[in-house]
Amino acid sequence: FSAVYSLTNFAIYMVGLVLKWIRETGGLGAMAERNAEKAALLYDFLDQSTLFRTPVHADSRSHMNVVFRSASDELDSKFLAEAGKRGMEGLKGHRSAGGIRASIYNACPRESVVALVDFMKEFEPTPDYFGSLVPSLRKVTTESAPAPV
Repeated sequence: FSAVYSLTNFAIYMVGLVLKWIRETGGLGAMAERNAEKAALLYDFLDQSTLFRTPVHADSRSHMNVVFRSASDELDSKFLAEAGKRGMEGLKGHRSAGGIRASIYNACPRESVVALVDFMKEFEPTPDYFGSLVPSLRKVTTESAPAPV
């Protein structure tokens, strides 16, 4: 009996577990709704934030990987370090793009997104911290965002 024709039992077993989990949690439709809700929680905060911004236009936003930046690379690094202290790992953006990336895939619970947004609110200084710089900073960064591909 050739190994070429042997089934990968572990992979088949894992697919079975995932399909069972999808069915038990309401099916694909319910999963899509949960993912849209999680993404909306994060994007809604980003859209009104005085510190964080996303370079992705609203019609091109992912429900799985939400990318964003703060006002500087230095603040990004500080944010990532503080998030790590709270057990929020894996938020560093892609090595070629930088920034911050929250991967909120199917298995990521809503509570994790709420915890991230709560931490972002806590991390974000009050508007008077930046003084008059905030409106001009937001204007420059959103107007200079690349067009969707």
